[in-house]
Amino acid sequence: NAILSVFLSSGINAEYGGVSIILIPYPLNMIPIPVLYGLFIFLAITSLGEFQMWERLVLIFTEQSLYPPYHYVRRVPQKIIHCFTMIQILQLVALCLISFGGSAYLKMFFPFVIILLMPIREKILPKIISERHLDALDGEH
Repeated sequence: NAILSVFLSSGINAEYGGVSIILIPYPLNMIPIPVLYGLFIFLAITSLGEFQMWERLVLIFTEQSLYPPYHYVRRVPQKIIHCFTMIQILQLVALCLISFGGSAYLKMFFPFVIILLMPIREKILPKIISERHLDALDGEH
């Protein structure tokens, strides 16, 4: 009985999965594209508060005496926080230019740029910012 129930439940799950994949285009065509864009924008904006790079970007426009008590604010000088943030923004802009660029040939380099970010973090950034400060900026909250 147990083997039969496992067999039946996995078979039913597979059928539901197949049917849902077949039906995906039809319900999605009934949802207006601006509604989907609005949903994605809402999800992006609501998640910004948990994004450390966004927190550091806001610090650029905040007076130093009004900085919130994040752990990296106490351990890292203001100039280094802003330098690290600008480097990350430059990397983000490069990724956006490649991924949203018009050329299909340019988009093929996206995985290589992602892979290139690792040596930048491991080899180049420690020459600009001390390892102690990088650990405070990169670490978990």
